[in-house]
Order: sequence, then structure tokens, then C-alpha cells
Amino acid sequence: MKSWDAIVVGGGIIGLSLAISLRKHGLRVLVVERGQPGGEASSAAAGMLVGSGLESPPALKPLSKESARMYPEFVHELEDESGMKVDLRDQGTILVSPEADLPDWAELIPPNRLQAFEPELVSTSSAAYVAERSVDPRALSAASLKAARHHGVDISSGTEVTAVLTSGDRVTGIETDKTTYPAGTVVNCAGAWAGCVGRLKFPIRPVKGQMLALVGSPALKHVVRAHNIYLVPRSDGRLVIGSTLEDAGYNKQTSPDTIQQLLQDALELVPRLAEAKIHDDWAGLRPATPDALPILGQTAVQGYFVASGHYRDGILLAPVTAQLVTELVLGKPSIHDLTPFSPARFG
Repeated sequence: MKSWDAIVVGGGIIGLSLAISLRKHGLRVLVVERGQPGGEASSAAAGMLVGSGLESPPALKPLSKESARMYPEFVHELEDESGMKVDLRDQGTILVSPEADLPDWAELIPPNRLQAFEPELVSTSSAAYVAERSVDPRALSAASLKAARHHGVDISSGTEVTAVLTSGDRVTGIETDKTTYPAGTVVNCAGAWAGCVGRLKFPIRPVKGQMLALVGSPALKHVVRAHNIYLVPRSDGRLVIGSTLEDAGYNKQTSPDTIQQLLQDALELVPRLAEAKIHDDWAGLRPATPDALPILGQTAVQGYFVASGHYRDGILLAPVTAQLVTELVLGKPSIHDLTPFSPARFG
């Protein structure tokens, strides 16, 4: 029977990035995905790389900043290894908010400059510019999958992990609904389903986000963010609009009323979006923890690690997560204090 040095449970951007990193360090790696690789939260995300930590808890900001710094090289390697183009944009973000709510480190945009900066945006007395990037998560996920295969990562899709196998206090592999796979290291990267893998339970719950994409809309150069809406342009002409935050279990159905409300909120910022057509709509399930911090580290079972619970930052944190968890698996020291993210904090 074939065996592997490491099994990664979950084929989203976190799992695929980690699998590539482990493979580059010489490990034989298998990714086991319950659906299609990249088909859940990774491809449903908006792709804003908020390295400034606008929405992140303070403990997460150092990792967010480091991962944002890593992104250009991360994307360059994926494009080189996959032969695919990943739509990484560096035009930045315009924040539209009452001036008192704008971060004091952001570059304020005077009203008389806003129209030149982003002509389609309605006039407002308070806006600021933040030099942040965005990426197309669907293109990123597709490139990551192809790059993983290029490196010789084995991938099993459409199979659900039913148990994490152990002998004494060490992991020995996994059991799925079809077969068993042996390995001395298992990493749970199952996103919103991470709490359902094996007998060790983690308090990760799905938080639903509904979104839509327009085509034929007036071109925006920048990401635009307001308190209740964000608009993310893609280089292919689509405009992604999102998103809701819903405790709806594993229900990924979209609601016509909710989609129309998102569109209406976007129209208040960019009225000429009324000329556009809805290309598609969808919902993703973000993996959330009680303290809004990811779970990164080894469990009480030797060789069994967790890298999940990234909530709204899974796309952003993929590069740094791959690096940190690779260091943990290989027993190498890290310059980052991972204590706030330890699985042990939940008992």
C-alpha cells in the first residue's frame, strides 16, 4: 500500500498552499478533499488582501501584514509553476466612511480629488486610500491546484474523512468513506468542516456570505469599501459585490432579496451600476472561531496539526500559514509567537 509523509485534509487555498510547501521540502503529500479542490470558501471569497488588518483582531495583525508582504512572490511562483495567470491587482482600496471611522494612518482623499481618483464613485465628504492588493480567488485556487499537481502532490477528491487514525498518542493516518490512508503527519485544513474531522473537536462554525458579480458595469480602478458593502473589480471586467454575515449552518443557498439588497447598496455608491447585468451569485461558508482567530498548531495527538478557522482572511493568510505550519511539521523554530492560535486554548 502506498504511504505518505503527510496528509492534508482539505483542498482549499490553505490546504493546497501547505501541500505545495511541504512537497518543496521533500515530503510525500496527499490532499484529501470532500468535494472539489478549491470549490468551497476559497473560490467564493472576494479576494481583498487586507494586510493593514482593518478587520482583524490585534493578535492577528502581524501575520496579516507578513502574509500581505509575501503575496507578490507567492503569486509569481504559482503562476510560474502552473502556467496560469492569477489576477493580482495593486490599485489599492478606497474606504468610504464617516471621517471619524477612517483609520488615522490612511491617506485622506479630499472631495475635489475623489472624482479624479475614481470617477464612477458618488461624491462624498469622507474617503481615504489604502495601498492594498486584491486577487481573484477562483484563479488563485485553480493555479494552486495545478501547481500542486506539478510538484507531485497526490490529490483525492470527492471523499470525506471519517476518522483520524492513531496508535497510542501518535497519528497514523486517516480513514475516509472509501478507504484508509497511512501517514505519520496529518494536518486538518478542512475550513468550515474542520470541527467535524475525527474525534478531536474544534469550535469552528460556518458563517455564510452571499455575493454577486456584475458584467457590463462601468469600470472601477480600485476596490471600494463602505460599512455595509464592498466592490472588487476584476481584470476580466467582472465586478464582485459582497457580502453578508449569516449564521445559517451549512446552507449555501442564496436569497433573491439579499442579492437585490447588496446590489442596491452598491448602487448608492456607484449609480451607473444600474446599467450592468448580474452575471452570477453565490454563497460561501467562512470558518469562524469564538475568538475570531485561526487555529494553528499541533494537537494533543503527536503528528496531528490544525490549520483552519481563518474566517474572512483565508485567502490573505495562505502564504504565511503554509510557511508557519511547514515549520511546525518539520520541527523548525518560528519567528512568530503562535501561542494565541494554539488548539490548546479551547481545552
